[in-house]
Amino acid sequence: SQGLKPPASGSLDTYVKANLLPGASKTKRPERLDTSRGMSLYEEVAEVAGEERGRILLSLCYSSQRGGLLVGVLRCAHLAPMDANGYSDPFVRLFLHPNVGKKTKYKTSVRKKTLNPEFYEEFFYAGRREELAQKTLLVSVWDYDLGPANDFIGGVQLSGRAGGERQRHWRECLGHSDHRLELWHPLDGSAPLQLSD
Repeated sequence: SQGLKPPASGSLDTYVKANLLPGASKTKRPERLDTSRGMSLYEEVAEVAGEERGRILLSLCYSSQRGGLLVGVLRCAHLAPMDANGYSDPFVRLFLHPNVGKKTKYKTSVRKKTLNPEFYEEFFYAGRREELAQKTLLVSVWDYDLGPANDFIGGVQLSGRAGGERQRHWRECLGHSDHRLELWHPLDGSAPLQLSD
């Protein structure tokens, strides 16, 4: 009997590459056909990596008494495992951009061997509501490693220019003083440069 031919060196089966490998994007059938080759074309559509990377529960509150933004990092759920043991050692970094001359970066403590960490840590950014409305809060989740670099798990940007729930969370927080608003946000797989050390 004759066996299957292995794929050419260095190539992967298209189905495996598109559907089974970690981080693979999903394909979507287009409505047009390539009649010259007699087959339909597949367009790569970026997968919404939110559930793949996990999600984070954040609370935002503009404190009129303290004159600034209180950011609560509450917990994460279903984080992507980054370590060989199937877990991660997650921590969260916060960066308010731009925020010249003031404390802009914060970091939570590390939670060991978990994909569903609970932090319940709060951080404060001083500033008037009008100033904060022009800024972007970059939130990133990392896996702590003993080596020279930590692994990026995912992130989310909250601002008046963000889309959907990220924009709504930011605007509602700054629109109502002393009202704490908690919301889950899916983590994105692309890390802005400002999120890394």
